[in-house]
Amino acid sequence: MTILRLDLASLYREGSVELSTRLPVATTLWDGTCIEWEGPVEVELSASIAGSGEIVVSGLIEGRLKQDCRRCLQSVVSAIEHELMMVFVSNDTEEVEDDDGIYLFDQGIEELDLRAAIREEVVFEVDPYVICSPDCEGLCPRCGINWNKDVCNCGEDHTDPRWEALRVLKEK
Repeated sequence: MTILRLDLASLYREGSVELSTRLPVATTLWDGTCIEWEGPVEVELSASIAGSGEIVVSGLIEGRLKQDCRRCLQSVVSAIEHELMMVFVSNDTEEVEDDDGIYLFDQGIEELDLRAAIREEVVFEVDPYVICSPDCEGLCPRCGINWNKDVCNCGEDHTDPRWEALRVLKEK
């Protein structure tokens, strides 16, 4: 088995195969996902054949994500530990439902590429709305100053003048 590719001949011969790999930060697997890792990503997988012919791949992916706080835009590093459960079904199988964790593969292939499935599983697991702390003050919408570090003189009235006509109607 090469990196994130499952040798199907070995799997069918042995019944189950283990895969352990460390993905470097610079891997192209995460290109276009906005996922940025602080260090290498550990992947531990076990693949087996189910009684009905599906290939079941389960395991764990661990790493440290670098993201920006949604309130103040400061860098936040958080650990991710996600259990993976993926079922690969031959695309010539009848009545395959499009469901989470079920992936199709061509029957005549020699290797099953796990990269796209792992990428999808991780993308759906990552919380895009992280905050640096529960009491994060965020940024001033007018001057952009980080309220966690400084105070601005913008004042409390941040009313958009375009809403003035509605405010007048509300007061009547």
